[in-house]
Amino acid sequence: MKHSVDVHVGKRIRHRRWMIGMTQQQLADQVGIKFQQIQKYETGMNRVSASRLWDIAHAIDVPVSFFFEGLHDGVMPTTVEGDMFADKEALQLVRAYYAMPEVQRRQIFELARVLSDAA
Repeated sequence: MKHSVDVHVGKRIRHRRWMIGMTQQQLADQVGIKFQQIQKYETGMNRVSASRLWDIAHAIDVPVSFFFEGLHDGVMPTTVEGDMFADKEALQLVRAYYAMPEVQRRQIFELARVLSDAA
């Protein structure tokens, strides 16, 4: 049976991997395991050991604490930060945004803020 904390950690791995444009195979290669194991971690089917979590954090350039953000007393929040990235269009938008130079990002952000205030 899946534990809610394992599911949360797996989602955080998957979302960060997606954000940086890394495949399961690429992550698996950096960590030294098979991509099927990454799949199991990301779905919460398998628990990630402390040492493996350390390796994954290093490979995707986040602190280990990143995987536990949003958890309180081991209870999974009703909405996991990053769930919106399950939508491929939202993910593509965020990737495109971060691919822009800083000045253009600020302009796009201000435009979006003005448009959302007008809605």
